[in-house]
Amino acid sequence: MRHRGAVFWAWADPTLKHQSHEEELAGGARLDIQVRLSRTGDTQLFIGIYERSGLARIEEAYAKRPGETTKRAMAWAASRGRELAEIEVDPSARPAILCS
Repeated sequence: MRHRGAVFWAWADPTLKHQSHEEELAGGARLDIQVRLSRTGDTQLFIGIYERSGLARIEEAYAKRPGETTKRAMAWAASRGRELAEIEVDPSARPAILCS
């Protein structure tokens, strides 16, 4: 079971439809990507890396991806997520998070 962090819950909006992509990464970590259009038509993006145990390692959320379609944002996020998964994070620290 995934334990979502503060970045996900700040980004989440169950009233908006989204597309998602998940994949298993080396070492059993999971990549979770979600992309959607805001009420004003902005492309919004969430990237999460979760340990095998379900704990959040890294979460990033983007309120706007100017000039990107949801399809292009999803492709960019997959590449970004794989890069983030290679970053060593101290397991005793809070998950590395970034909101932009």
